[in-house]
Amino acid sequence: MESNYVYITLRQRPELMGRAAAWFHEKWGVPQAAYIECMRAYLNQETEYGWYLCLFGDRIVGGMGVIENDFHDRKDLTPNVCAVYTEPDHRRRGIAGRLLNLVVEDMRKKGVSPLYLVTDHRGFYERYGWEFLCLVQGDGEPDLTRMYIHR
Repeated sequence: MESNYVYITLRQRPELMGRAAAWFHEKWGVPQAAYIECMRAYLNQETEYGWYLCLFGDRIVGGMGVIENDFHDRKDLTPNVCAVYTEPDHRRRGIAGRLLNLVVEDMRKKGVSPLYLVTDHRGFYERYGWEFLCLVQGDGEPDLTRMYIHR
Protein backbone atom coordinates (compact mmCIF):
# COMPACT_ATOMS: atom_id res chain seq x y z
CA MET A 1 0.00 0.00 0.00
CA GLU A 2 2.74 2.51 0.98
CA SER A 3 4.31 2.20 -2.48
CA ASN A 4 1.13 3.70 -3.95
CA TYR A 5 1.74 7.00 -2.17
CA VAL A 6 3.37 9.86 -4.05
CA TYR A 7 4.99 12.71 -2.10
CA ILE A 8 5.29 16.04 -3.88
CA THR A 9 5.82 19.74 -3.43
CA LEU A 10 3.14 21.96 -4.87
CA ARG A 11 5.75 23.32 -7.30
CA GLN A 12 5.89 19.84 -8.83
CA ARG A 13 2.12 19.88 -9.46
CA PRO A 14 1.02 23.57 -9.47
CA GLU A 15 -2.29 22.62 -11.09
CA LEU A 16 -3.30 21.16 -7.70
CA MET A 17 -3.25 24.58 -5.99
CA GLY A 18 -7.04 25.07 -5.98
CA ARG A 19 -7.76 21.52 -4.84
CA ALA A 20 -5.05 21.70 -2.17
CA ALA A 21 -6.36 25.03 -0.83
CA ALA A 22 -9.88 23.59 -0.64
CA TRP A 23 -8.57 20.44 1.07
CA PHE A 24 -6.63 22.36 3.73
CA HIS A 25 -9.58 24.73 4.27
CA GLU A 26 -11.88 21.75 4.84
CA LYS A 27 -9.48 20.32 7.45
CA TRP A 28 -8.59 23.47 9.38
CA GLY A 29 -11.29 26.08 8.69
CA VAL A 30 -8.75 28.72 7.65
CA PRO A 31 -10.18 30.68 4.70
CA GLN A 32 -9.39 29.12 1.35
CA ALA A 33 -8.21 32.52 0.12
CA ALA A 34 -5.46 32.54 2.78
CA TYR A 35 -4.15 29.20 1.50
CA ILE A 36 -4.33 30.42 -2.10
CA GLU A 37 -2.36 33.55 -1.18
CA CYS A 38 0.42 31.53 0.51
CA MET A 39 0.49 28.91 -2.23
CA ARG A 40 0.58 31.52 -4.99
CA ALA A 41 3.55 33.28 -3.31
CA TYR A 42 5.35 29.92 -3.19
CA LEU A 43 4.53 29.05 -6.81
CA ASN A 44 5.61 32.54 -7.96
CA GLN A 45 8.99 32.11 -6.19
CA GLU A 46 8.20 35.00 -3.80
CA THR A 47 8.96 32.69 -0.87
CA GLU A 48 10.62 29.33 -0.34
CA TYR A 49 8.06 28.47 2.34
CA GLY A 50 6.40 25.59 0.55
CA TRP A 51 3.42 23.25 0.47
CA TYR A 52 3.75 19.48 0.52
CA LEU A 53 1.23 16.81 -0.37
CA CYS A 54 0.82 13.06 -0.27
CA LEU A 55 -1.28 11.70 -3.12
CA PHE A 56 -3.01 8.34 -3.32
CA GLY A 57 -4.05 8.10 -6.93
CA ASP A 58 -5.37 11.59 -7.60
CA ARG A 59 -6.68 12.01 -4.03
CA ILE A 60 -4.87 14.24 -1.53
CA VAL A 61 -4.53 12.12 1.61
CA GLY A 62 -1.93 14.12 3.53
CA GLY A 63 -0.38 17.51 3.54
CA MET A 64 1.36 20.35 5.35
CA GLY A 65 2.85 23.73 4.66
CA VAL A 66 5.50 26.13 5.89
CA ILE A 67 4.46 29.66 6.83
CA GLU A 68 5.94 32.59 8.73
CA ASN A 69 3.76 32.20 11.85
CA ASP A 70 1.09 29.63 12.73
CA PHE A 71 -1.19 31.96 14.72
CA HIS A 72 0.81 32.34 17.96
CA ASP A 73 2.49 35.09 19.98
CA ARG A 74 6.13 34.07 19.44
CA LYS A 75 6.75 35.91 16.17
CA ASP A 76 10.51 35.31 16.65
CA LEU A 77 10.07 31.53 16.25
CA THR A 78 9.83 31.25 12.48
CA PRO A 79 9.12 29.66 10.03
CA ASN A 80 6.40 27.27 11.19
CA VAL A 81 5.28 23.95 9.76
CA CYS A 82 1.50 24.22 9.63
CA ALA A 83 -1.71 22.46 8.66
CA VAL A 84 -0.32 18.95 9.29
CA TYR A 85 -3.07 16.52 8.37
CA THR A 86 -3.51 12.95 7.19
CA GLU A 87 -6.89 11.54 6.18
CA PRO A 88 -8.20 9.18 8.89
CA ASP A 89 -8.41 6.20 6.51
CA HIS A 90 -4.70 6.63 5.65
CA ARG A 91 -3.29 7.18 9.13
CA ARG A 92 -0.68 4.96 10.80
CA ARG A 93 1.10 4.39 7.49
CA GLY A 94 3.97 6.84 7.94
CA ILE A 95 2.53 9.58 5.73
CA ALA A 96 2.94 12.46 8.19
CA GLY A 97 6.44 11.30 9.06
CA ARG A 98 7.48 11.11 5.40
CA LEU A 99 6.02 14.57 4.77
CA LEU A 100 7.73 16.03 7.86
CA ASN A 101 11.07 14.61 6.70
CA LEU A 102 10.46 15.98 3.19
CA VAL A 103 9.74 19.45 4.61
CA VAL A 104 12.81 19.45 6.87
CA GLU A 105 15.09 18.29 4.05
CA ASP A 106 13.62 20.71 1.48
CA MET A 107 13.91 23.68 3.83
CA ARG A 108 17.44 22.70 4.90
CA LYS A 109 18.54 22.59 1.22
CA LYS A 110 17.28 26.18 0.95
CA GLY A 111 19.25 27.21 4.06
CA VAL A 112 16.15 27.38 6.27
CA SER A 113 16.75 25.79 9.68
CA PRO A 114 15.53 25.44 12.36
CA LEU A 115 11.81 24.93 11.80
CA TYR A 116 9.07 25.33 14.41
CA LEU A 117 5.69 23.69 14.87
CA VAL A 118 2.78 24.22 17.29
CA THR A 119 0.74 21.23 18.38
CA ASP A 120 -1.20 19.70 21.23
CA HIS A 121 0.22 16.25 20.40
CA ARG A 122 2.75 14.66 22.73
CA GLY A 123 5.08 11.92 21.58
CA PHE A 124 4.29 12.01 17.87
CA TYR A 125 6.68 14.66 16.54
CA GLU A 126 9.56 13.44 18.73
CA ARG A 127 9.69 10.31 16.56
CA TYR A 128 10.77 12.50 13.65
CA GLY A 129 13.51 14.51 15.37
CA TRP A 130 11.37 17.34 16.75
CA GLU A 131 12.03 18.54 20.31
CA PHE A 132 9.68 20.32 22.71
CA LEU A 133 10.89 23.93 22.99
CA CYS A 134 8.40 25.94 25.02
CA LEU A 135 4.75 26.86 25.49
CA VAL A 136 3.23 29.61 23.33
CA GLN A 137 -0.03 31.50 23.38
CA GLY A 138 -2.17 30.80 20.33
CA ASP A 139 -4.12 33.72 18.87
CA GLY A 140 -7.51 33.74 20.59
CA GLU A 141 -6.74 30.52 22.50
CA PRO A 142 -7.34 30.35 26.26
CA ASP A 143 -4.68 27.68 26.90
CA LEU A 144 -1.00 27.56 26.03
CA THR A 145 0.10 25.31 23.16
CA ARG A 146 3.27 23.25 22.77
CA MET A 147 5.98 24.61 20.45
CA TYR A 148 8.46 22.19 18.90
CA ILE A 149 11.73 22.82 17.10
CA HIS A 150 13.61 20.80 14.48
CA ARG A 151 17.26 21.86 14.42
